Amino acid sequence: MDTTPFLFTIANTAILFAWLPLLVAPKKKIAQALIAFPYVPLVISLFYLYFLLSDGGLSEADFSSLEGILKLYHQATPEAAAAGWMHYLAFDFWVGCWVLRDAQKRELPHALILLPLLSTFMLGPVGVLLYVIFSQLYLIRKA
Repeated sequence: MDTTPFLFTIANTAILFAWLPLLVAPKKKIAQALIAFPYVPLVISLFYLYFLLSDGGLSEADFSSLEGILKLYHQATPEAAAAGWMHYLAFDFWVGCWVLRDAQKRELPHALILLPLLSTFMLGPVGVLLYVIFSQLYLIRKA
């Protein structure tokens, strides 16, 4: 039985529940626990490792050129695609936790970082860019 779709669905759905406290209850215990230690990225890393090993690893991968990356995507198996997606889920969540921690440390209003957090969840680096712009503009204006 192919467990890839099932495990993918579990991880892809669970991440929504991990992001929810960061977005709607950032000062509650659950959100604070999630941003204090990388529990979620570590669990996703297990899924990543499973999918990667199920696909045979990356011994044939060429990360040194755009052509090599394109070859990876064009010849991707479901396991390789799931591993790639887990990579995004883990790191985007990790960065989202950093954004929230940094915003709380700087005492920024949570409303200010909602768009950057959502953008980090959906667009990764765009969210970080928005966070830096929004936070700097806020701090300049506040000074």
